[in-house]
Amino acid sequence: MLLEFDADQRLWQETVRDAVSKQCPASLIRDIAENGVDPASLWNSYVEAGWTELTDQDNAVELAIVLEELGRVTDPTPMLATLTQFAPLVGDRFDPLSAGAAVYSGVTATRDAQGWVLTGTDRFVLDGDRAERMAVVTPAGVFLVDLRADAANVTTRRVDVFDPVLHVAEVSLVGVRVADTERLPADTERARHVALMGMAITMVGACQRILDLALEHAKSRQQFGAAIGTFQAIQHKATDMHVAIERARALCYFSALTIAADDPRRRLAAAMAKASAGECQALVFRHGLQMFGAMGFTWENDLQFALKRAKAGEHMLGGAAEHRAIIAEEFDAADL
Repeated sequence: MLLEFDADQRLWQETVRDAVSKQCPASLIRDIAENGVDPASLWNSYVEAGWTELTDQDNAVELAIVLEELGRVTDPTPMLATLTQFAPLVGDRFDPLSAGAAVYSGVTATRDAQGWVLTGTDRFVLDGDRAERMAVVTPAGVFLVDLRADAANVTTRRVDVFDPVLHVAEVSLVGVRVADTERLPADTERARHVALMGMAITMVGACQRILDLALEHAKSRQQFGAAIGTFQAIQHKATDMHVAIERARALCYFSALTIAADDPRRRLAAAMAKASAGECQALVFRHGLQMFGAMGFTWENDLQFALKRAKAGEHMLGGAAEHRAIIAEEFDAADL
């Protein structure tokens, strides 16, 4: 496996970065957080650009490139949930024009003469409050629920979280009827690997944004007649942040490569990516705030959005400690 981008991938990264920086500036994120502006036009621009069609296994690396750039700008759309959580569960039933979400737990399915009945509640569903379709994972299988056709027995309530532009919702299904045709032959294990990779690379993008802002501040902030970036303590923190980000980024793209190649190491690679991203955000969060000082705690500072997105990722789909335990189990079971 090659661990460097080829010419086409570098061009793709530059194209995505340029588009995102223009369409999703920091001012838009602040406007959404403060005034509740609807990011629908931004989502539509992703759809028109064809980014929501990156669902094929072969496009895992290209999808990761997009998600890293979206993490860098604190993307406010349902892109992450739709492409990395919903799409891998529904396969060829995916619609690139519609936002989706995945309900991973809390719901049971029972069989009767007319089909299946879904009942239960998942308290934390990424973008569950604005999804048009849902993939519901139950012990009996994965079911597709189209909220555009029938949402009478599905209730969603957005949950307050510390990231002001992240949508997390409590989703309740009460006697939701689905036909046999809506029971999907999903590979839930592979879908989880894609979800972990997507969350991890999004965190890496957010951490890179923290470092970029911290370096910009260190170059301009003066203390004792010199830029604070000339102080050894600041340089050490910046170096530690850079190393942590590069390590996590490399593991995320390795995870994407294993998904693209359907490599049996993808379970281990996904766990390594999420664990490394979680450890990365802990260090970058702490050092980023320390480099800014008291200014880093103010609402007026755009640093907060990247900090909150990176930290939110650690609390979704299992934290670093959980995935470190999975890695340990893998190596313990391996015949090395």
